[in-house]
Amino acid sequence: MARKNKRVANQPRQLIAQLNQRSPITEQYRTLRTNLQFSAIDHPLDSILVTSTNPGEGKSITVANLAIVYAQAGKKVLLIDADLRKPTVHYTFRLNNLRGLSNVLIGDNALEESISTSSVDNLDVMSSGPIPPNPAELLGSKKMLAMLEHAKTLYDMVIIDSPPTLAVTDSQILSQIVDGTLLVIRSKQTEYEGAIKAAEALKQGNGRILGTVLNDTEKTAENSYYYYGAE
Repeated sequence: MARKNKRVANQPRQLIAQLNQRSPITEQYRTLRTNLQFSAIDHPLDSILVTSTNPGEGKSITVANLAIVYAQAGKKVLLIDADLRKPTVHYTFRLNNLRGLSNVLIGDNALEESISTSSVDNLDVMSSGPIPPNPAELLGSKKMLAMLEHAKTLYDMVIIDSPPTLAVTDSQILSQIVDGTLLVIRSKQTEYEGAIKAAEALKQGNGRILGTVLNDTEKTAENSYYYYGAE
């Protein structure tokens, strides 16, 4: 495997699953991981897409913490930033974004050359790379499918951060090539009709919806994240 990109800073940000493993919120991420494992009894679950209905619903922080708890469980995890329009994973993990997914899809770099190590054991990250002019075309290409299949031979779990479903078609395209999709919605922000429309859009693309993550609920003595729903 080629030399991986170096981290550009020592500490990530907003990664509660790494910073406080005893936090009630971290425990909810572990519960989410467990629920996903149960959903894989009859269907393989080696790749997960995480999307939301609209921007600002906590999708990227959810996907980052989910990747961490999988890595903490001993899984070898690759987190891919497939939001080729407004990428954030490299900010979250304090990585450079000189090369990443877009470089692989246009043939400039191999998968192994575009992976960065994170500060979390067992967790590698592929940032978005330079923002391309044709994100949907790249994500729907044969190279994207081939890259994902190759990644699944190297990692136990591949988790993909994608754009909001109602904003662009990228998530619908990606949902067709992963084993399942998680839809993130935000309490008191996501409209009911919007969530239903997003779910229907994913199903129209023959995507398998694993469930919904409702975040930013009012804090209780037990938790501030709640997972529900399974197809």
